[in-house]
Amino acid sequence: MTLATANPLSTRNVASPAFTASAAVAGIAAATLAGAWFFQLVLEILPCPLCLEQRYAYYLAVPLGALVAFVAAKGAPRPLLLAGLAILALAALVNAGLGAYHAGVEWGFWQGPTDCTGPVGNLGNAGTLLQRLDTVKVIRCDEVQWRFLGLSLAGYNVLISLLMAAIAAWGFARTARA
Repeated sequence: MTLATANPLSTRNVASPAFTASAAVAGIAAATLAGAWFFQLVLEILPCPLCLEQRYAYYLAVPLGALVAFVAAKGAPRPLLLAGLAILALAALVNAGLGAYHAGVEWGFWQGPTDCTGPVGNLGNAGTLLQRLDTVKVIRCDEVQWRFLGLSLAGYNVLISLLMAAIAAWGFARTARA
């Protein structure tokens, strides 16, 4: 009896590039989200609206990456694996672009969206002004709350997203050749 017949998840499928790439992307995305929540909940570095938008790609990559890894291990058809890897790569690339845009807003290269970089508007009437100021905390997209080695969290998002896109593209290319 060989290993492949003793184990329903054959070694060939589990070691496939589609499995490896999608599992790696899902793991990296989960770790990145855990880091973002750590910064938010433990260190109290609150996310701005652009920061929250950059999490969407990770919210997609965790379940999709896990699903692609699962079906790759089960021997799913190549077109299905390629589609999943392509979506993972595209989502990561779009997220890298959004992170680069956000980093540019932080560096003052261009203006960001008015909901997080413009003036505060419509604070209501004078009677509720103090109450609204106590309850509203505007997190500005153009003010860096934390930097390490010269990069903000948006800059690190660019690097992580590019890494995930490269891994998904590697898995796509290797799966397409197989």
